[in-house]
Amino acid sequence: MAAIKINQIQKTYGDVQAVQPVSFDVEEGELFGLIGPDGAGKTTLIKILVTLLTPDKGSASILNLDVVKDYLKIREIVGYMPGRFALYQDLSIQENMEFFARIFKARIADQMDLIGDIYKQIEPFKNRLAGQLSGGMKQKLALCCALVHRPKILILDEPTTGVDAVSRKEFWEMLQKIQTQGISILVSTPYMDEAARCNRVALMQEGKVIALDKPKAITANFKHPIYAVKADDNYLLINTLKQISGLRSIYPSGEYAHLVLNESATGDHIKKFAEANGATNVDVKIIEPDIEDSFIETMQHGK
Repeated sequence: MAAIKINQIQKTYGDVQAVQPVSFDVEEGELFGLIGPDGAGKTTLIKILVTLLTPDKGSASILNLDVVKDYLKIREIVGYMPGRFALYQDLSIQENMEFFARIFKARIADQMDLIGDIYKQIEPFKNRLAGQLSGGMKQKLALCCALVHRPKILILDEPTTGVDAVSRKEFWEMLQKIQTQGISILVSTPYMDEAARCNRVALMQEGKVIALDKPKAITANFKHPIYAVKADDNYLLINTLKQISGLRSIYPSGEYAHLVLNESATGDHIKKFAEANGATNVDVKIIEPDIEDSFIETMQHGK
């Protein structure tokens, strides 16, 4: 049985179609990622699933409970972590956890097999006000509160936005451990590199799902040669390589730019072309595409 079923969901705000017809399932026990930039429709879709918004058209269910008709039952079985820190800033770590436990008639001590590894990282600061915590600590507290009633489904909206790289890595390790407890997880993120940690992903852009599959399957569909290139002046390099024969796309990616061509070319050919047009200290290497490359390819050229 699918943990989450989404069937032709649509949501419009005025003239803006925040979510166009979207359909997919999240399987029981799966760690499923909604991947896409800000404005892609991820938050709107998640708010529909956690019963904070109603869809204009279509339907969705969580463990066969309809998100509109059965919203009260859904709130009992779903753990939700919104994108913005939504706990009580003037309560301590311990007070926030006790508050959410009482709401769900749960006992914190009974959930230690589930939240213990996370809780022990914040327990030394349990008397500190939530508003005084760092981004990473707020994140761990919010996750503990979302899990304190042992939900069957965990839904998280961009939980790693605004935290450091180490905290992001730790958080995904926590999610993968939570998954082993049989909890189905739906998580959204604008960070393409986090997609590789999911069992399956849906790539979203402008309210549409433009790709849906396992991360490796999505990158395997990338059919064009791709190169990492850099020079003393990457801005000049990118503008120069926009004129190269067979160009499909070129865009910044960290300290390099990624160059996609319609046909294979040697690194020496690319380097000579760039140098002949003023680039210096040019470095070229052929690479394997990642999720971000696949997203850009699909967004610019379709499937």
